[in-house]
Parts: sequence; structure tokens; C-alpha cells
Amino acid sequence: MANLLIIDDEPSICWGLKKLAESIGHAARTASSAEQGLKEAARTPNADVIFLDVRLPGRDGLSAMSELRELLPDSPIIVMTAHGELETAVTAIRNGAFEYLTKPFDLTTAERLIDRALKLRKRTGLVTDAETTSSLQDHIIGRSPAMQEVFKQIALVARAEASVLVTGERGTGKELVARAIHRFSRRGKEPFVSVHVAALSPANAESELFGHVGGAFVGEESSRIGLLEQAHGGTLFLDEVADIPLPLQVKLLRAIEQREIVPVGSDQPRQIDVRLISATHENLQAKIADGTLRPDLYFRLVTFQIPLPRLRERGNDILELAEHFIAMLTIKNQLPRPSLSTATKTEIARRPWHGNVRELLNAIEHAVIIVRGGVVEPEHLPAPASPAGQPLSESPTIALSQLVQEWAESQLREHDDREDLYEQFLNLVEPSLLRTVVSHEFGQCAAAARRLGLHRHTLRKKLDQYGIE
Repeated sequence: MANLLIIDDEPSICWGLKKLAESIGHAARTASSAEQGLKEAARTPNADVIFLDVRLPGRDGLSAMSELRELLPDSPIIVMTAHGELETAVTAIRNGAFEYLTKPFDLTTAERLIDRALKLRKRTGLVTDAETTSSLQDHIIGRSPAMQEVFKQIALVARAEASVLVTGERGTGKELVARAIHRFSRRGKEPFVSVHVAALSPANAESELFGHVGGAFVGEESSRIGLLEQAHGGTLFLDEVADIPLPLQVKLLRAIEQREIVPVGSDQPRQIDVRLISATHENLQAKIADGTLRPDLYFRLVTFQIPLPRLRERGNDILELAEHFIAMLTIKNQLPRPSLSTATKTEIARRPWHGNVRELLNAIEHAVIIVRGGVVEPEHLPAPASPAGQPLSESPTIALSQLVQEWAESQLREHDDREDLYEQFLNLVEPSLLRTVVSHEFGQCAAAARRLGLHRHTLRKKLDQYGIE
């Protein structure tokens, strides 16, 4: 049995929530003002969940939140208001509210919130170890054969001085691999300088990489140390190396071969000792063929190559990465750690993840911020990203067809003995279709059934089957 503290000046709200609590086996105390609620919290500090109204006679609920948290630091606070302004919601969440509930609300919603809040109570509190956050961010996760091969390649090349090219789709973690190579190399304690080549201004790219002396540009009297020189003794990481402008490729090639640079506006070379790691999602051989990449530079960049697998090729790594990101992001955002429901794990495992690890990270952060320590359900995840390179104008029908094809191919590849593919497919797509149409018809089952071309009894049966309200 749990104890609830309900702070609201509306007797009907207090009565309804108290009766709800008792009907599901809990006890509840009520208070009609913030001052009275604080006294109740101090008198019996065993409230497991707090319902707190924003607008109260005398002191408002938001201003009382800090004292409530001091008295009951482990008790989730559910803020209630009849005025759903954005500013109120933001203030409530910033003050540590577990959930924000707009009146009027139904008791089913309140019951679910109580259940989520009590599950949160069973978990540990907030973690704020900055060093742990840093180590989690730098950690590469992967037990799949594809990632084990990557680990082996990193181990082989790290202690060497060879230039390395890391290839793979966008979002596969190329910079993370470059940092790992640097960390385990003899240069591990020296600088690691990361350069996103595509972000360099064409007009300033040479100055950014090689630096310049005072007076090299009109109105620029100070000197600038270039990124190559900043990486002296350590590692320079060139991301999206295929975007290096042709005129700059000649100078970069000389810097690699001669181990020296000449800043813009100077005629005095400077010695550098830099290990080069580069990365690209493009086909560099095709770049050579179309004349946008010098072949001699290519061979200087690609002494050793590490191709990275797409996330959808990494099997059980996907769920392990999701749990890893939850741990990292709850520390980063100072939020309680949520859990993944079975349905969410299934959803995460089946998605194509066209944006790879970066898309998964963004999806998990989106969910962590929404649930704040509760249970992540599939609806808490953002919509899947479109396939890379798909034109924005392409119809959803074509995109859906491509996704279905990819899903079917992955199932056939991973489950040779599966004989229920059609049923599995329906279980994946029907809930989203039904939920969307029912919502479009404002919950009217008969109208939704007409839209779907189903008998309303058939629709009701399917809604019950998938647990759709």
C-alpha cells in the first residue's frame, strides 16, 4: 500500500483522487492549500506520490515545490492545473515535476500516473557524476560479430602510426572510432583535434587548417595557429574528408608528406608531427573518377581502412545501445532512469534506423525527456527517419513500400524458420493505422469503422486486441 498527498483547493478533485487511491489499495491525505500541504508533508513524511495544484489560495503550488522536495525528496510530484500555459508547464518541469496534468482529466489517466510514479519510487534517484557521463559518452558498445571486427581493427592500428580512413553511413559513430584509435595510441595523452571539413568556409578553409600570420588579411593584424599545428604531437581527425576543396588538397598532401606547414601570408615552414585519421560516408574511388579528389591524396589517407556496419546490421547491439544511452542521458539531463517496455524493445529492435546510432540516440533522448523516469512506450519514440538520400518530395506511399521491403528482407535473413511473417507484419502496422484513424474521427468508433471499411464490431475487437482506447 502506498500513501498519496493531494494538495488542491477543489473539494471534488480531492474527493475523486482520494476515492481512486483507496479503490486501488492505497491511502490518501488531502490539503486545500500549499501551506497546509507543507504541514502534512512535515508531519508525516511518508507520502509516496504528491498531487499538487498550481493555483491555490495564498501561496501558489509552483513556489511550494522546492520545499516539498526538501521534505519529500524521493516523492514524485504530479502538477495539476486548469490553465495549460507553456510557461507554467516549463516552470513545473524545471522545478522537478514528475508529470504535468491538465484539468479536467479522467481517473484512468490519474491511475496510470500513480502506477508510473510508484514504479519510479522503486528506482534509484538522480545521478550527477560528470566523470561517469564523460566515460559513457566515449564508450563504444557492441557485441555483434560486425562490431567485434571493428574492435579488432582498432586494436591492430591504434599503436601504429599509419593514416586511417573510417568509412560508413552517417551516424554510425566514425568520430567515436577515431577517438578510440587516438586514446589507445602512443599519442593518447596529446591533443585530439576534430575538423568537420564540410563546415569549413571555402574562403577561410586554408587559414583554418594551416593558420595565418598577422597582416595576411586586410584588417587582420593578429596571427592564428591552424588546426594542423594545434594537433602537433597528437591526432588530427578530418570528418567528411571528401569535401576538401581541390586547391586545398595539394597543400594538405604536401603537409602530410613533408611533415610541415606554411601559414597563410608566411614563407617560413613550420614542422608538425601529426597522425591523420579521416572519415567519410562517400565512395572516395568515385570522387577520384569524377575528378574531385586527387588520387595521390587518397593513397596518403587510406593506409588502413575501417568500415563501420549500419546499425540495422548489428542485431542485439541495438537494445544494448538503447540501455547505454538511457544511462548516459539520465545522468546528462539529471533525470530518473526510465525502463523500456516489452513493446518498446520490440519496436526498437525492428526499426530500420536509417540514421544509425545518431538516430537511436536522438530517439532515446526524446523518450527520456518525455517519461522522466517512467516506462518508455512505443508512442514516446519519435517517428522513424526516412531512408538516406530519399527526396523530401517522395510520396509516403513509396517510402512505406521501401520500409516494408526492408523489414521483410531483414526478417527472412534473421529468422530462417519463421512461418508467421504475415501475422507479425499485421501486428506491427495495424495498431498505428487504427490509432490514427480513430484519433482523426475524435474517438467515434462508427465513423472510424466507415473510414477503414470495417464493421464497427470488428473495429472494436481489434482496438481491444491492441489495447487502444
